[in-house]
Amino acid sequence: MSPKGRDILKSMVGAVEPTRPEVPSVQQPHRPSGAVKAMNLSLGRLGEEAAAAKALRESLASGDKVLEIDPAAVEMSFIRDRIPVDKDAEFERLKQSIQESGQQVPILVRPDPVRAGHYQAAYGHRRLRAAAEIGVPVKAVVRKLTDEELILAQGQENGPRVDLSFIERALFARRMDEHGFSRDMIAKALATDKPETSRLLQVAQTIDPELILAIGPAPKVGRPRWLAFAEKFRETGGQRKARAAISAAGFDALETNSRFDVIWKALEEKSAPQRAEQTLRTQGGAPLALVARSGKSFRITVKSAAFSEFLAQRLIGLAAEFEEENEGK
Repeated sequence: MSPKGRDILKSMVGAVEPTRPEVPSVQQPHRPSGAVKAMNLSLGRLGEEAAAAKALRESLASGDKVLEIDPAAVEMSFIRDRIPVDKDAEFERLKQSIQESGQQVPILVRPDPVRAGHYQAAYGHRRLRAAAEIGVPVKAVVRKLTDEELILAQGQENGPRVDLSFIERALFARRMDEHGFSRDMIAKALATDKPETSRLLQVAQTIDPELILAIGPAPKVGRPRWLAFAEKFRETGGQRKARAAISAAGFDALETNSRFDVIWKALEEKSAPQRAEQTLRTQGGAPLALVARSGKSFRITVKSAAFSEFLAQRLIGLAAEFEEENEGK
């Protein structure tokens, strides 16, 4: 963001009130002043911050107050949308920006429905985490929200910026579905249509959540590869191959997109046919034959000439008996 853009935002959020133990009341909407209108025009030209600035303009124009809140008093949303990663360069840049220039855009929270003086975040989780790690209060707009309103705000804050990867959106959809939200509500929260919502749920409901979290957000992996990944995961042995890849040495040291590639290659490998062998013996322990099964193959290696002659005499009768038992199937 340009220095000019920072100054504009600072001027809008500069008068910050300290947190109060009681839930702050929301003032009645009022008409924005000429100064606010002028600042709105300037904010409209701030590029990457346009979506966040728009939300801030609407909050201030409707009379919402920006408060400073102890991050410890704010819980994450009851449905997480991001997959945490060990090394997040983007988050480190955000933290550095807040340290140097302050928090430019407030987060949105609602009063905790159970604990007085506590809040639940609708969006701005990264800003909340950054403030907590830096050790400064987080600037927040407090608004009374239902569960549905919180989820819509959470999804729509990330949606316009294409901020979530495909698999993060898929996992977010699954979590909403598990909490009982309708397909219409899920589609609305993700700003997508029903077919895309079905594809997101198809992937997230096929692949174990533990595996998704182990891979991470994989921002370079799009819908087609995740759909193909889900198909391979569903095949016989898919889960076993994936878990083996995760357990391999060095997996945790890989970055998230490389983790996907490693498991993808493991899923593509052809499984060696399972081979089962059994030795037939006489009651006295003498070997008669070795029976081996591998896939659809069935092989008998006879160890006794007498048993070989015995089998040869019985084969025609066994074939006839087989046909009789399977007639009409």
